[in-house]
Amino acid sequence: MKSTPSPRQIEHLAHRQLLDYQSNNPGTCFSEPGFNITVAAAYHLQDAVSRLRVEAGERIIGYKVGCTGPGTKAQFGINGPIRGTLFEDEARQNNAVINPNEFCQLAIEGEMAVKVDEDGQIEAAFPVIELHNFIFRAEQKTLAELIANNGINAGIVLPEMNWQDSTKYLHKNAQLTLCINGLDIGTTGLWPSDDGPGKRRWLKSNLDDYGIKLNPGSTVLAGTALGLYPVKSGDEVSVHIDRQPLVSCTIKDSRTL
Repeated sequence: MKSTPSPRQIEHLAHRQLLDYQSNNPGTCFSEPGFNITVAAAYHLQDAVSRLRVEAGERIIGYKVGCTGPGTKAQFGINGPIRGTLFEDEARQNNAVINPNEFCQLAIEGEMAVKVDEDGQIEAAFPVIELHNFIFRAEQKTLAELIANNGINAGIVLPEMNWQDSTKYLHKNAQLTLCINGLDIGTTGLWPSDDGPGKRRWLKSNLDDYGIKLNPGSTVLAGTALGLYPVKSGDEVSVHIDRQPLVSCTIKDSRTL
């Protein structure tokens, strides 16, 4: 595959990418020798897959900004930011039970999200657990593979509704902590960089480049200064702000339900 595929090739790849994702085997094209696409082509591919999902009845609820904090940059060896797309059917509620068999190498991040209004201003800030298919197939990790695979996003776990509308931490310093099985995996500030919540300007500019509008009420994942952590059946995951647990999930194999 040449680095800048034609629109027809992008469409063909999008159907393949979507089938791979639905089969729990994401991004197989990147395992092929010599397969290489540009970052711009990777965004076109991500957006083509999103269009197929919307045409099939899914609804976009927002976007993620990823690979922004020192933890993920060190882990992946690549510098973002990158953008991914969030879907309503993959947004789970607090205390959700997550079946790891529905993912490819399930891993999680604890991070902050924001909700934007019709003017693009932040109207709420709250913690989430992001779910991932933690797999890279190419010999070397690249932004193009990360972007084409939707930032390896496979869903989110949201806090209770009162927190999804909260402005408490918009302008307040606090500590974000990720816990797995009651153990403190890492504690950091709320936002992955000093410029505060959201990287909204970068996200809006990126979306504009690809003819996409950030709709009012969209949820935007802001990234994390922590890393991404594999989880397994039996694990209990929670995200705390100033030691108060605000969103959690249980990882449980369907065979034990």
